[in-house]
Amino acid sequence: MTGSPRPPFSRRALIGAGLGVAALTATSTGTARASQGASAASAPRRAQTFLAAAMDAYPDHGALRLTQSYTDQAGLFSTAFTYDNALAVLAHLACPGGESRAVALGDALLYAQTHDPVFDDGRLRQAYNVGPYTFYDGSPQPDGFVKADGTANVGTQFGFTGTAVGDMAWAGIALSALAGRTGERRFLTGAVRIGEWIERVGRTDEPLGGYKFGVDGADRRLPFTSTEHNTDLVGLFGRLARLTGDRVWRERRARARAFVEKMWEPSGGFFYTGTNDGVTVNRSPIPEDTQTWTHLALASPAHSRSLDWAAAELAVRDTADHPNSTVPSGQSYEGVTFSSASLLANEGAPIADGQPRPDRNGVWFEGTAHLALALRHRGDSGDEKRARRLLGSIERAQDLLGGAQTVGGTALPARSGVVSASSPLDTGFGFGYYPYRHTGATAWYLLAVARANPLRG
Repeated sequence: MTGSPRPPFSRRALIGAGLGVAALTATSTGTARASQGASAASAPRRAQTFLAAAMDAYPDHGALRLTQSYTDQAGLFSTAFTYDNALAVLAHLACPGGESRAVALGDALLYAQTHDPVFDDGRLRQAYNVGPYTFYDGSPQPDGFVKADGTANVGTQFGFTGTAVGDMAWAGIALSALAGRTGERRFLTGAVRIGEWIERVGRTDEPLGGYKFGVDGADRRLPFTSTEHNTDLVGLFGRLARLTGDRVWRERRARARAFVEKMWEPSGGFFYTGTNDGVTVNRSPIPEDTQTWTHLALASPAHSRSLDWAAAELAVRDTADHPNSTVPSGQSYEGVTFSSASLLANEGAPIADGQPRPDRNGVWFEGTAHLALALRHRGDSGDEKRARRLLGSIERAQDLLGGAQTVGGTALPARSGVVSASSPLDTGFGFGYYPYRHTGATAWYLLAVARANPLRG
């Protein structure tokens, strides 16, 4: 993320179906009775069940498949974001019995890399379609992940055709993890191709250095440089250095890390979001993931205060009495929101055209899982207790929010999968999150439960 102006092809820029607050409330209802008998110990198993259901949503379209990112109610049909699928790989690897699913997803990412309809240079696109649907304009989309001509089904209907360095880094991390676990050379080869694409396209000699954002759908390079993306590269390049033994990856890792450290604000104890021009640091909004992912990637005691900043400055508690909350009466959820701007969102205006108005107190469950994992990784006095409290909030959400949602038209198993947000929230970057069950949020929850740090080089 790089601050305004927001690139139009962000992996997180959700183009919804115009669902209003009433529809969100209808799909978020749940009762205490729904969670009776559900133990905390079973919560990770139910999260795994959701990932499996989202991966198997289109059984008539072949064994080669990716995982649908959001439930059907989000209005994105069968969209499978590359980022979410990389996380699914890592979550499956972190869970008992998950390796075969991780391998299958890794092979699908490799297929997309080698069967792009236009490029053969190691890139992946922002998202793919994994099942048939009829688009809003009435045009049928009959294919699964693999189109009739053998190419990967790129997500053109929503414009998810660009390639962001951060998405590529996460895919490379996932493939590297598979290489390390299985010893299969094809996964390392794919990860190296990703790293080389990033080096060719992203490297910049601008004053602040680092690696730039990527390219849009027309293959035009974007001018932004993101703290988050360079943090991802610290993790990817570190893994490649270890797996290949090639010193060039250490140099590239150092370059990405140097950019991240330039974004540090010592007086406040947090990291800024990046730069639009390679010269000037963007000072607002300040997002959550640049505080938690930096700790996971850098493991730097000198910067560990960023976790305390996120826990204090982005803390929210969502209850039914807040304006625009869709949390049912009697329930409450705590955690963190997306950015400093989320706390100042205009609650009188919709997040985007056709979308509901935001709740300033909406909990971003993916980010809450980031924080829980980072606190466990740091391990200071009180960190484990704080992490467990956050994980408990996520588990209540899995029990009670996002009921009656489907993937591929099929009802999900009961109480499986974590919604992306407790109520509609405005990120401050031109898009929102909503209470739809989400592969990414669920995967991060599982990583936090397993204490599995995906950004460790």
